[in-house]
Amino acid sequence: MEIKDNNQLLRFTTAGSVDDGKSTLIGRLLFDSKSIFEDQLASVTATSSKKGHDGVDLALFTDGLKDEREQGITIDVAYRYFTTPKRKFIIADTPGHIQYTRNMVTGASTANAAVILIDARHGVIEQTKRHSFIASLLNIPHLIVCVNKMDLVDFAEEKFEQISKEFEQFSSKLLMKDIRFIPISALIGDNVVNRSENMPWYEGGTLLNILETLHISSDINKIDARFPVQTVLRPQDDGNRDYRGYAGRIASGIYRKGDEVAVLPSGFTSKIKSMNAGEKEVEEAFAPMSISITLEDDIDISRGNMIVKKNNQPESSQEFDVMLCWLNNDAAKPRAKYVIQHTSNEERAIIKEVVYKMDINSYDRIEGDSNLKMNDIARVKIRTTHRLMVDSYRDNRNTGSITLIDEQTNETVAAGMIV
Repeated sequence: MEIKDNNQLLRFTTAGSVDDGKSTLIGRLLFDSKSIFEDQLASVTATSSKKGHDGVDLALFTDGLKDEREQGITIDVAYRYFTTPKRKFIIADTPGHIQYTRNMVTGASTANAAVILIDARHGVIEQTKRHSFIASLLNIPHLIVCVNKMDLVDFAEEKFEQISKEFEQFSSKLLMKDIRFIPISALIGDNVVNRSENMPWYEGGTLLNILETLHISSDINKIDARFPVQTVLRPQDDGNRDYRGYAGRIASGIYRKGDEVAVLPSGFTSKIKSMNAGEKEVEEAFAPMSISITLEDDIDISRGNMIVKKNNQPESSQEFDVMLCWLNNDAAKPRAKYVIQHTSNEERAIIKEVVYKMDINSYDRIEGDSNLKMNDIARVKIRTTHRLMVDSYRDNRNTGSITLIDEQTNETVAAGMIV
């Protein structure tokens, strides 16, 4: 059995439809794992009493925004941190309403696992499929399906098996290797932190046990060296006038002093003369370290350029395909110009073509419909004013993702994964 480092951090997102019990589930996790501060517990206990609840309303541990409490819903991504003796956790609690599906893209973008809630009374619904598809699109390695509110279906094993089978049927089209199913009651606490006495037929682990023992594989590509330049360092003091360093965060791979590198998009080559992490010179640096690099040759380099290994280069292109999630309330405007953000680079871009949209219910392709509305997911062709250095998202999350920004409003209108 693998020994877990208690400093290991697992990021996971929760998703489900409205009233599936996400906030209650997270509250139960925090409460039963004794991760609630005394002042938080006192505040929530007092609020629960004011609302006339018997005992503590667990959902209040996550529904912290005033608007959420007034409406009784969760309307934004709420991040929560807790720790157990075995692992540290960051939870991204995403809202369940269809109009807030875009929030899941934000919450799940850095997740190691996704917890999908299904109401045992309703089974697999459209939002279940939508959230599962987004988890697959974002290349999240682990999916944990919690069939919640089992207490409302008499803890029936048949109901759990029926929902699990239904989920497996549609999820076979998704590129997800690890899918696990747990019957739970977040309200009562069955199989969340403590094993359920009401469902002796379930022999698997509790949710917390699975979260504590999941293998965390790094989502950082260690092979393809990619260093997007954020700024050029030119000290003005007399002793360092000849110094020219290129600062940024390594997106992927490993760099060593003396490596032969190419600067893109120009294609000029050189060797790494030195590297500094803060004030300390280092012989080797790797993602996600922030460093400055000097080269042996004087090359014209600016923000948005990329330093890569000479024999391992990304695609350099002005046109590429992207799986795009439209996030904005306003629909995409035909041939409108947007700012595309890719690593440290910003260029102007247009959506040249909508190749197809996805039908979330059937996972079929919808062709001939170029109208992109909020929450639509589509494969599109994007054209930029200048070349970008890109990798596919499945190979490299950092250099394979983009965002589109409306030039006039400065709003982020879409997020995309390069195909």
